[in-house]
Amino acid sequence: MNGTPHRSESGPAGANGTKTRVLIAEDSTTTREHLVLMLDSEPDLEVIGTASNGKEAVEMTRTLAPSVVVMDISMPVMDGFDATRAIMSEVPTPVIIMSAALDVQEVGVSRYALRSGAVCVMPKPAGPDAPDFEAQSRHFVGMVKSMGHIKVARRGKVKSGEPTDRGSRDVGHARVEAVAIAASTGGPAALHHILSELPPNFPAALLVVQQIAPEFIDDLVGSLRMVSALRVKLAVDGEPILPRTVYIAPGGRHLGVSDERHVVFSDEPPSCDWRPSANQLFATVARSYGPAAAALVLTGKQSDGVSGLRAIQKAGGRVIAQDRATSLAFGLPGAAQEAGVVDTVLPLSAIPAVLIAMTAGSVREAA
Repeated sequence: MNGTPHRSESGPAGANGTKTRVLIAEDSTTTREHLVLMLDSEPDLEVIGTASNGKEAVEMTRTLAPSVVVMDISMPVMDGFDATRAIMSEVPTPVIIMSAALDVQEVGVSRYALRSGAVCVMPKPAGPDAPDFEAQSRHFVGMVKSMGHIKVARRGKVKSGEPTDRGSRDVGHARVEAVAIAASTGGPAALHHILSELPPNFPAALLVVQQIAPEFIDDLVGSLRMVSALRVKLAVDGEPILPRTVYIAPGGRHLGVSDERHVVFSDEPPSCDWRPSANQLFATVARSYGPAAAALVLTGKQSDGVSGLRAIQKAGGRVIAQDRATSLAFGLPGAAQEAGVVDTVLPLSAIPAVLIAMTAGSVREAA
């Protein structure tokens, strides 16, 4: 089975008729067979091949074109980090890095995996004898399904252990400390889903421009508070920006961030007929947070935000856009993708997990 295509014996595909094709890279025969059985038991997943080292994983990704690669870190010939870098520079494919639970909890491991181009980092699921086997299995399978629908961008070749330049887009692999979010039509429902999935110790700040009639902002803040474990509040001019907090822009004023990382309001003219403007938020977050910034473009009719997203990328930050299939309106994310300022396209269901992975260990307390 090692280094060769795998013939799945699983049942019919899911409701959409298309199976998520999985390549497993793992040097332990026992773990590899355990993962194959776990994933092939799902009707909408298909293990199309297994590799016992990173070099095989790269070669098989080229020839088999999987939807997602499940990659161990410690393997002979080529480790999981180097293999992920090679895949992302040659045949961009979502890669899930997995390792022992204690390794995944190390900030350095998660950071290095994400810098290598992995879409997320997670512990290997426990064996059948473990008391929490069922829960771990469900989580693992769900993550593979979600990540299999991600579109990822090609990355330049980076030598193993080589630092990236501060001005390059690859610097965006720094731990994210602030997530700037823009949405319009369909945004409240998307925000409800994302915020309900983020844990109470989410170690970054979230700043939100929801383009909606001003009289509905207070209701939006109240409804988000009901579903989120984070602190959700209407932003206040001059207040410090803290982790584990969601700042919602008030109606009729631009929301921005000062160099000292405080909230700044502006009454400048509307951008793309809207105030608050996504452009204003993205540009100021880029200036203040640099490579520790991320931008998230959700469902919406407007095309506001493209120039601000360019600033995020120029500063080394990362840009995520909601995909067409899960967007109620595709003007906002569609304009960003058409302009070439998006690094990753995700279905709504996959966004919370990716935000958690990007922000691992990025706590910044107020001075």
